Parts: sequence; structure tokens; C-alpha cells
Amino acid sequence: MNSFFQRRYVVQGIFITIAIILLARLFYIQIIDKSYFISANYNVLRKVTIYPARGVILDRKGKILVQNEPVYDLMVIPREVTPFDTLELCRLISLTKEDFKKKFNKANSFSPYRGSTLEKQLSAVTFAKLQEKLFEFPGFYIQKRSVRRYPDSIAAQFLGYINEVNETDIEKSHGFYRPGDYIGRTGVEKAYEEVLRGQRGVQLLMVDAFNRPKGHYSEGRYDTLAAAGEKLISSLDKDLQKFGEQLMKNKIGSIVAIEPSSGEILSFISSPGYDPNLMVGRYKGNNYMRLLNSPNKPLFIRPIQAEYPPGSIFKVINALVGQQFGLINSGTQFFCGGGYRYGRRGLMRCTHVHGTLDLSQSIQHSCNTYYGYVYNRMIDHAGMRPVKAYQKWREAVNRFGVGSKLNIDMPNERRGNLPTAEFYTRHFKSDKWTSSYNISLSIGQAELGITPLQMANVVATVANRGFFYKPHLIKAIGEKNVIKEEFTKKNSVGIDSRYFVPVIEGMSRVVNQPGGTASYSRIPDIEICGKTGTVQNPHGEDHSVFFAFAPRNNPKIAIAVVIENAGFGATWSAPIASLMIEKYLRDSIARPKAYVERILNANLLPGARPRVRPVQRPAGDSTAQKQDLKPIETITPKAVLKDE
Repeated sequence: MNSFFQRRYVVQGIFITIAIILLARLFYIQIIDKSYFISANYNVLRKVTIYPARGVILDRKGKILVQNEPVYDLMVIPREVTPFDTLELCRLISLTKEDFKKKFNKANSFSPYRGSTLEKQLSAVTFAKLQEKLFEFPGFYIQKRSVRRYPDSIAAQFLGYINEVNETDIEKSHGFYRPGDYIGRTGVEKAYEEVLRGQRGVQLLMVDAFNRPKGHYSEGRYDTLAAAGEKLISSLDKDLQKFGEQLMKNKIGSIVAIEPSSGEILSFISSPGYDPNLMVGRYKGNNYMRLLNSPNKPLFIRPIQAEYPPGSIFKVINALVGQQFGLINSGTQFFCGGGYRYGRRGLMRCTHVHGTLDLSQSIQHSCNTYYGYVYNRMIDHAGMRPVKAYQKWREAVNRFGVGSKLNIDMPNERRGNLPTAEFYTRHFKSDKWTSSYNISLSIGQAELGITPLQMANVVATVANRGFFYKPHLIKAIGEKNVIKEEFTKKNSVGIDSRYFVPVIEGMSRVVNQPGGTASYSRIPDIEICGKTGTVQNPHGEDHSVFFAFAPRNNPKIAIAVVIENAGFGATWSAPIASLMIEKYLRDSIARPKAYVERILNANLLPGARPRVRPVQRPAGDSTAQKQDLKPIETITPKAVLKDE
């Protein structure tokens, strides 16, 4: 009897133990271990991310610069994959078997239960072929996305490009971005990323045993809608931009055109450029490396990153500052005998023997001698020590936006170089230096470095008679056309408006009177006020520079053109600027066909034409020494400089 009861308790204990084990296992599976729950869910539900369309970018007239085009990512849930025809899938998506294995293993390592991207950005044609046979490949499905498309293939550096986020981007976004998302990497796409990106949405779809969608889970109650990014209305004039890029074909340099009354950038050209569509699609990586390794650096954004000595266009600033300081006026005359002598043996040569010139004539004929005397007065005869006078001069020049960032709404802008007094004092190991030690600053050479954007802003300031609006690329944001307040603020350069009168008169004569350095670029019935410049280049021919505004009264456009290794400013930069001005103001070109074709057909790339051997200049050649990072020797008293 006792034995019977003992056996009963043993059997009961066994059953109780088994029950406890089963309950514990169920508790572990359902509460602690999520793998079965995830697997079950993904057998029935599929969580699909709805990626928003990025905001479109329009030109100032509402014409499309950037739009969106649908593409399709092939996704995979590794745990749901069953044996299938691997070679057939690889054939459909143009992928090698080896690459397929690598990508599948990577997806499986990321998560066997969650969808991962196997192949990105399939075209609509490829998607159509794959869609018909997708049921043959369990565990694979399609994720719809959109990519950028550039209908006119222009303004690549202006617009920038997008790229997949990296770990740093994800960390900085505090969870907004996830692997596989895209982000603006350069240009406007980067500067306005938060406006353009939109907000992703989510759909929960019911799927059958063949991984085919069968409708929304719970009638879509748990779905969220994607919100498209805001549109941007750029300041760019599409037709002007396209024309400018045609003019700059086979040339290295920049064109920046600004509307003086607003600071809106009408044209932003960096040459050589590239087709922005190359930075979209499955072959983007290969295209990027080819562009990156190109000797002419098409990815380099020259309007805001290239720094050049401005050459003779800098005489405009010195003419204005000299008047503001009360050291010259419109009637001040100096005699040009072919050069300006300084120190014991120094000579800054002029292109001609100009004789006696007043201020307007000095601009018209671009007389180096005149500005040697002007700079001498500002530094050596200002009633203070030359070092203090130089500091005062530098502050006045800096107010034009030279030597500091203009903070354009685009990343990676450079500030240029406007040497400080301390720089020269350190070099000479004394603060007793005078104007003869850096006289080449009088004609825009030596250590000066100015970006094309800064050049355009200077001439826009002249057009406005003493103030500028911050140059910007986007004039309005979204459906409400929001305008940033900082773009509506006037920035005064501290020069009285009356001092612009003789300078603008001289700039008008440069183009519109015989003997002006850019008279070849005159446009009938449009009064252009401009200034040519020729920037020394020890590695080849000089750089061609020109800036201008038009018309003289109520200016509508201010423009700066820089062409590397092209020689005199009057030969190439001035004609290009005048054609751009005519195109913008008249919407057509009335000049002879040969005039336009000369520019369009010119190939000024290095090696494309016979090289002119550089002039053998002494150690005082400012540009040559600047390239060797030895600015000290650029200011020796024996320098022999040339300009227009």
C-alpha cells in the first residue's frame, strides 16, 4: 500500500516537472526569445518603409533643374529564402554569382529576420522583367524608391549630389537616418538637406506563403504616410546657366553672375563641369572615381574654392578706398612714364607710357603707375606709421568681402587671402616696412587670393554704389516661398556713394570708348561698366579676368569671369562676360555669328594649343613665389611686375 502511494507521488512529480519545463519553455519563447515572434510576424506581415520624394529644385522662373525618378531596390529576408535558381536571378538583375553571394552573406550577417538591400536602384525596365518572376524567389521583394534626375544636365557643382549615409551621418542625426537612407553630400543638396529630405512613412502588408502582398494589415490603421520634401526655388536662370556652360566648354575657370539689387546668383559656373546624372544610379561609384582622378578636377567648385590674385580689377577697390581716406579725389593726377619706381632700384612696369592721367582715365587705361602712387599715399603718407596705415587699409578692403567668407548658402566656401600686417612684420623681422615692400598689392598681385564669388560681389557692390546683399543660391523655400531674413539685409562697405562716380565713369570707358582695355566687348545700346585684369601665372600663360555690371543705371546683372591660362582679360573673359550680359538682358544674342563661335569653339585647356613660354621674371614675381609657399620674396624691392 505504501509502495503504491510512493509510486503515485513519483508519477505526479514527473508530470509536474514536465509541465513546469514546458511552461518555462513557452515563457522563454514568447516573452524572452523574440526570434520565433519575429519569424512568425515576417511570415504573415511585411514592414515596408515608404521613402519620401526629395523636394524638387526649380530655377528662378519655375523651370525644373532637379526632379525625381522612380527606382527599385531588391530586398531579401534571408530566413525566408528557399532553394531557387540563383543564376536566373543574377541574370535578371545583371549581377555575377560571386557578387550575389557576397551581398547575400552580408544581408544574412546583418539580420536573418529583417529585410536588407541586396541590389540597389534597379531601373524600371529591370524591375518589369524581375516582377514577372519574383514569385519564383521566396524571401525576395521589391522596395520602391526615388533618385534624382537632371533633365538638362547642367549646374552640377551648384546642385551637388546625394549619397548613402554612413555611420557618422547616422550618429549625428540622433536616429533620424538609418542604413540605406540618402543624404545631400555637396552643393545645395547638402546646404538644404533638412528641407529637401522629407519624412519617411511605413506600411504593414499582409503576405501569403509565396511572399505576395495581400493587402494592408488591419486595413492600414497602423500605416504612416511619407511626407515629401519641400521644393526650392533657386536664384539660377536656367537659360543663362546653360549658355554660360556652353561658352566655358574646353576652358578652366568660373563665371559668377549676381543680381545686384537682391544678391541672388543668376549663374554659377565651374568649368570643367560634369553631367550630374553621372552621380546617380548603380554606376555612380565608378563615375565618381573617374571624376575624382581627372586632371582638370571637375569636382572642384571653383567659384567658391579657387583663389586667384585679382590683378587689375583690384584697382577699383584701391581707387575707392583712396578717395574715402581723403588721399586722392576724382581730379588727382599722376604721370605715367612707363612704370612706377620705388625703393632704391624697384620698378613696377606699366603696359604703356600713359602720360598724365586722372582717376577715371587710370581705370580706363588700367595704369599700374597710377596705383603705385595711390598705394604709396595710403600706406606711407596717411599721417600714421605705415604698419597702422596698412591695418586701416586692410580693414577697408575686407569690408568688400575680400579675405573673409561671404557665407553663401553652400558648404566648403573658402575665405581667400588678405595678408595681415603681422604677416609682413614677421617676414621682415621688423615693423619698419613701407609700401615699397608690398607694392604689388596696389595692382592686385602678391599674396592676395580672391574667389570668383568675391570678385562678383565686389562688382555688385560697385553697381549698388556702396552696399551688397549676401550672395545666395536659393531665393525661396516651400509653397509659402519663405525667404531667409539674412538675404534681405544691406551690407555697407563704408565708402561714400559720391566716390563711386569717377570709378564707374572709368569702368564705362573701359568697354564703351576707344582705347578702353575691353572695347572689343562693347554692346550697342547696353552700357557695360567693367574692368579687365591679367593675373600672373608662373606655370604657363596668365589668367584672364574681367568683372562688370550692366546697365550703368539701375543695374540688373553683375558678373565676374576667370579663365585660367588664357592670357589678357580683354581677349577671353571680357567677351564671355559681355555675351552673358546680352543673353540675360535681351534673351538673345545679336552679335555676329563669328564673334560667338570664336568663344564656343576655343579650346584653352592645358596642352590643347601651343604654350607661350612664361616670361622669366626675377625672384620678386609675386604669383610664382606664392605657388611655392614663399610669399616673403614676393615683396622684395626689386620686383618687376606686369599687368594690363
